[in-house]
Amino acid sequence: MNNEIAVIQTGGKQYLVKQGDKIKIEKIKAVKNGDIVFDKVLLVVNGENIRIGTPFVEGAKVEAKVEEEGRAKKVIILKYKPKTRYRVKRGHRQRYIKIKILDIKS
Repeated sequence: MNNEIAVIQTGGKQYLVKQGDKIKIEKIKAVKNGDIVFDKVLLVVNGENIRIGTPFVEGAKVEAKVEEEGRAKKVIILKYKPKTRYRVKRGHRQRYIKIKILDIKS
């Protein structure tokens, strides 16, 4: 394993990743056990060599493999207005995919 670290952007969020990491990201179109390539890399650190993108690092890619798809725990949304008999209770389960980072190419 090399000592590379990268910051990738996906689903409107940024993730600090290194080779071998397993992370949950927002659901994107991918096939289970399929490969994904993230080309929106904001930062790559390889030992003493640091590359910062403006906004993305040119030629940098992070390769990952989809391990599972799922839904997160339920979040309850409760709206309430006093004195008007207004109450709304809803639940939401966010879809995600769990990926394993295979390689960081800078």
